[in-house]
Amino acid sequence: MSKNWRKLVACVLCATAPLPALAALDKAESRMVQVIDAERGRTIGLLEALVNVNSGSRNLPGVAKVGQMMRAELEPLGFTVRWVPMEKTGRAGHIVAVHKGDGRGKRLLLIGHLDTVFEPDSPFQAWTLKGKDAEGRDWAEGPGAGDDKGGMAVIVAALRAMKAAGTLGRADIEIVLTGDEEDSGDPIELARADLIAAGKRADIALDFEGLAREDGRDMGSIARRSSNSWTVRASGNTGHSSGIFGEKAGYGAIYELARIIDRFRRELPETNLTYNVGLIAGGATQTTDPDGIRMSATGKTNIIPPVAVARGDMRTLSDEQTARVRQKMAAIVADHLPGTNAEIAFDKGGYPAMAPTQGNRAILDRLNAVNRDLGLPEMPPLDPLKRGAGDISFVARDVDSYVGMGSYSTGDHAPGERVDLTSIPLQAKRAAILMTRLSGERRAPE
Repeated sequence: MSKNWRKLVACVLCATAPLPALAALDKAESRMVQVIDAERGRTIGLLEALVNVNSGSRNLPGVAKVGQMMRAELEPLGFTVRWVPMEKTGRAGHIVAVHKGDGRGKRLLLIGHLDTVFEPDSPFQAWTLKGKDAEGRDWAEGPGAGDDKGGMAVIVAALRAMKAAGTLGRADIEIVLTGDEEDSGDPIELARADLIAAGKRADIALDFEGLAREDGRDMGSIARRSSNSWTVRASGNTGHSSGIFGEKAGYGAIYELARIIDRFRRELPETNLTYNVGLIAGGATQTTDPDGIRMSATGKTNIIPPVAVARGDMRTLSDEQTARVRQKMAAIVADHLPGTNAEIAFDKGGYPAMAPTQGNRAILDRLNAVNRDLGLPEMPPLDPLKRGAGDISFVARDVDSYVGMGSYSTGDHAPGERVDLTSIPLQAKRAAILMTRLSGERRAPE
């Protein structure tokens, strides 16, 4: 690709001007492009309003208010919207919205989330316009501006365009906007029951979390790795330090835990697997708080420690890989040093993997057909090591799935989170055309 052609592609991707009318789009698709461009200000205004409502996962009234704001957008488009309360899990609840079409096309599930990582005590609370960068992209800053309020703005913009073009009427669409994606409620089986049920009803799931880019190029995401936590608890005989390594005293709990962690480091590595030790403590006494995020220990240098605990996570690309790695970890833990013991426990409530299936690849193929017809470059599949876990993984076992339909943002989960405002109409066009075409594809017989 020549340097001049690269510049032209960058202009097409980043410019705020409407995409040119293209012969590859039919009349309805061209109409959707026009509507999205015309309503850009309205869409950005909705995003600003959403961002300026704090909806940290544990701010239950704030999450509920954002849910009400989304209800107000979806009901006029013909969706039947219900609020699913989740107080039993310690969280606010979810929005579930259903649009009944003609019953012929693919049944679509759209996934997003109402909550953010920024609780009311965060110093980062407000929407701020940041202006254009050197490449002409327009930016704004705010809590959840990209993750995932930008994604919800894309959903509304795409559906409004479909409504205006007359393609929404035939579409069978269910939307699930969870209120606890960033800090899931417990038990997870209850917290994700409605999402999982929606996945079983759908033919295709589209997740409106953020668009991925590499070196300025938009990427497609057909896989996400799991996220699961583990705890290793080691024990040993205690006594005076002068007896360490002896037949009676043994090696103590900290050496046993160090052995385990070092063998994890050396023996577990394989493709698409990562595992982290995030918290560790040991000594004469050790305690862990109920949330599993704080540890404390007491001890003296001349006492052999009887207890040591480590907590960490593990991320895999398939359920099969998860099971295999867990077996290897358990075998390492069981190979004790003299005078010690240890056990490993895997926390409930983790996120499963979204494997890169042929069905998922087929969705990216359809999206790339949309890109060609819009005059945009094709999107290669993103390396799953570069994407974290998310809600779509709970349905990926049951339905062909794709993630990354939302806005492009940087600095997610930290003060200064920024959203590329030019990505919102771009993603809305992709989504509206893709959903229209999928709704026109005959679903498989029951």
